[in-house]
Parts: sequence; structure tokens; C-alpha cells
Amino acid sequence: QVQLVESGGGLVQAGGSLSLSCAASGRTFSPYAMGWFRQAPGKERELVAAFSWSGANTYYADSVKGRFTFSRDNDKNTVYLQMNSLKPEDTAVYYCAAAVTSTGANYYYTEAVEYRYWGQGTQVTVSS
Repeated sequence: QVQLVESGGGLVQAGGSLSLSCAASGRTFSPYAMGWFRQAPGKERELVAAFSWSGANTYYADSVKGRFTFSRDNDKNTVYLQMNSLKPEDTAVYYCAAAVTSTGANYYYTEAVEYRYWGQGTQVTVSS
């Protein structure tokens, strides 16, 4: 079992920045590919960014490309999502998720069903 805990959400004005963190505990010695999803009210959960275990490959949704940056620190079992130039349409609950993969794997996962572990979510609200 892996437990994921997000932090760093909050209220920010349009154009501002927030940095989300996701700390993993439990069976963190296993290799995991990581992802950040978000879900706005009345909308489906969508993938924002995904990161291979090796760090060699990263995916960003077109809506956040150039504004959001995903990073991970395997020594600290923590992943981050730096969000800049925030827009009101970025308002959502943000979730980090972990997908079981292989050591050294270079691929990321884009489907929510591929992720086994999920955090509880953190609210991000961007005011206009």
C-alpha cells in the first residue's frame, strides 16, 4: 500500500502561482510512475501531467503546457506540481496518483484506471 498526501492548494488571483506537493509513504521502494489529475465541478477528472519513473518522459495537457511543471524527488518520495500563470479555468480539486511500473521505466500513464493509488485531493481556486 502507498499513501499519498497532497498539500499546497489554496486561493490565488489569476496570473498567480501555486506549488503543489504530494508526499508518498508506505511501499515507496517500489517503482511508480506519477500523475497529477484535476476535477472541476460538473466535469470529468482529467490528466494534467504525468511523469515516468525514470524521469525521462513527461506529459502535459495542452491546457497547462508551458505554465505547469512536474518534478519529483525520489529520495524524499515527493512529487511537485509548480503552477504558474494560473487562470480561473484551472480551478479544480487536484489529485496526485501513482501507477505501479518497473524500475527504470521510461513511460508514463495517461488513463486514470492505470493509477492504483490516489491522494485525497487539494483544492485550487483561481479568482478572476
